[in-house]
Amino acid sequence: MIAAEKLSQIEDRFAFVEAQLATPLDPAKLADLSREYAELRPVVAEIRAYRAVVRDIAEAREMLSDPDMKALAEEELPALEGRLPQLEHALHLALLPRDAADARPAIIEIRAGTGGDEAALFAADLQRMYHKLAENRGWKFEIISEAQTELGGIRELVAIIRGEGVFAQLKFESGVHRVQRVPTTESGGRIHTSAATVAVLPEAEDVDIDIPAADIRIDTMRASGAGGQHVNTTDSAVRITHLPTGMVVTSSEKSQHQNRAQAMQVLRTRLFDLERQKQADARAAERKGQVGSGDRSERIRTYNFPQGRVTDHRINLTLYRLDQVMEGDLDELISALMSADQADRLAELDP
Repeated sequence: MIAAEKLSQIEDRFAFVEAQLATPLDPAKLADLSREYAELRPVVAEIRAYRAVVRDIAEAREMLSDPDMKALAEEELPALEGRLPQLEHALHLALLPRDAADARPAIIEIRAGTGGDEAALFAADLQRMYHKLAENRGWKFEIISEAQTELGGIRELVAIIRGEGVFAQLKFESGVHRVQRVPTTESGGRIHTSAATVAVLPEAEDVDIDIPAADIRIDTMRASGAGGQHVNTTDSAVRITHLPTGMVVTSSEKSQHQNRAQAMQVLRTRLFDLERQKQADARAAERKGQVGSGDRSERIRTYNFPQGRVTDHRINLTLYRLDQVMEGDLDELISALMSADQADRLAELDP
């Protein structure tokens, strides 16, 4: 049973925020209240739908004692009572604590793992898959740094994806992605297994992480590349080393000034993610069998090209539509992972 007092508090807060938005506000406060209003509105809609059915059930039960209304009440009551569990479930989902980072842009890092050239080619395929997904969703995909191989593979790539709810939908992609297929470099037709790692981090804001100047070393260096669009940016690459952790970030896509800003943003995001992980560990938030724990060493998904299937091992979901998935159609996988995460968190709330 959902506490009526808690529901009333949420409705009261929503009414207050709504009233505040109708008054003159400074831009910062307006932005904060608008964000809160957007978060509260769907929750209040679920509360009102739930309360309306609870009220209709109570009225129908009262009608049972009225001989003139009894037949009507007996007809309506089963349908109303049948709707209640579904509305309770929807309300429980709406009331689940939200990850404050869900609405943020995401920095995605893709690295070739075991498998040599084939692993690098697969990493390039994953980059294309996420780029296609971003295009499908109307998100902006911007490469920050990229190290390519001679065959067109990717040793390492860092990109930022901006759009609505990016981190909420991509955070379950972190982990080891395994591929099984016949490499283009294989003359004997044998199936090889290789892997690439993906890390998805919520973009940090300036207020999240303060990095003292004494904690970093900034080096400019000659950008690598085969010429072309990079031929005029050979001295623009920036490498930033975070001395306390030994973390190294590079950016070599644009001007030196832009690269410095980009590299600092990636460093800030990695440190923010490190702090989030520490906090999660401190409050024992890691759940057994958690969907999308973010463990970079955890094998999360297998892409089997000969059989045309993709399997997500965390939720035991297999889809025989690998071609569409590689073209960025990850909707079914993302929805299933988000639903599994919600189910786990709901289970934790049960006494």
